[in-house]
Amino acid sequence: MLLYILFILGFVLLVKGADMLVSGASSIAKRFKISDMVVGLTIVSFGTSLPELIINIMSSVQGQSELAIGNVFGSNVANLLLIIGIAAIICPLPIKRNTILTEIPFSLIATLLVGFLANAVLIGDKTSLYISRIDGAVLLFFFVLFMAYIWNIAKTNKDEVIEDDVAPTMTMPKSVLYIVLGGTGLFLGGKWVVDGAVTIAQSFGLSESFIGLTIVAIGTSLPELVTSAMAAYRRNIDIAIGNVVGSNIFNLLWILGISALINPLPFNVVSNSDIVMMIFASTLLIIAIPIGKKNTIDRWNGILFIAIYIAYIVFLVQRG
Repeated sequence: MLLYILFILGFVLLVKGADMLVSGASSIAKRFKISDMVVGLTIVSFGTSLPELIINIMSSVQGQSELAIGNVFGSNVANLLLIIGIAAIICPLPIKRNTILTEIPFSLIATLLVGFLANAVLIGDKTSLYISRIDGAVLLFFFVLFMAYIWNIAKTNKDEVIEDDVAPTMTMPKSVLYIVLGGTGLFLGGKWVVDGAVTIAQSFGLSESFIGLTIVAIGTSLPELVTSAMAAYRRNIDIAIGNVVGSNIFNLLWILGISALINPLPFNVVSNSDIVMMIFASTLLIIAIPIGKKNTIDRWNGILFIAIYIAYIVFLVQRG
């Protein structure tokens, strides 16, 4: 009974936590003249990626590699198709030039890097596929490069941020408190929802890989979903997009890198189809942007993204 109560309470914490996180992050962005995109790519992405981090650390320690890898791959596909799709339906998403040329392609490159490292042993003598500790260190190295890039654009764009006539909505201590409470709510809410969903799913005899790619992936993506939806509703487009792109990069480079350092992750060749799906979703996003008016992801793009995601879930069910 307690499991179901925490499961429902988890959704409440996700919604409230996302609202507080976006409010606090936006206020800090205005106060320090930091662009919403930088905040979305860093503070918000870190906060919404906490459930994936916790799940993957626990999975790596317990040797559940399929759950760890499936969680990251499934979350990234959900971010690109389901979350951006829902956000675009709420409010069309105009994408800035820098995001089109740098952040989204970097996310695609991170996907290709993971795919290469996971399959690199195919060109050697070993027959088993895995993401080794060295591979994890390589992923973390590229994550450091990404953070250095974010630091650079934060300094470069600081003077270019247009100062609103409206003062920051909160004092600094209140903004920090909102971010801390919001991140805590997202973490606890995501954990309770995932724990409840996994327990319920296991009672029906579903596989670890399937649970990771669907229930756990969607569960740990709920913070990104609620945060981007709230940001789109509040017309904070840069936070809505930055949250998704940043979370995907965090998942692939930081979370998967840490997981591999803790314990090398055996890689099932069937997971290559999920890597292909991530590549397809990233490519679809890049193609959809110039098709829309003024580099905007329109509502019909959002509907298409959600339809493709539903088809992907059907494919996973048939794959078993």
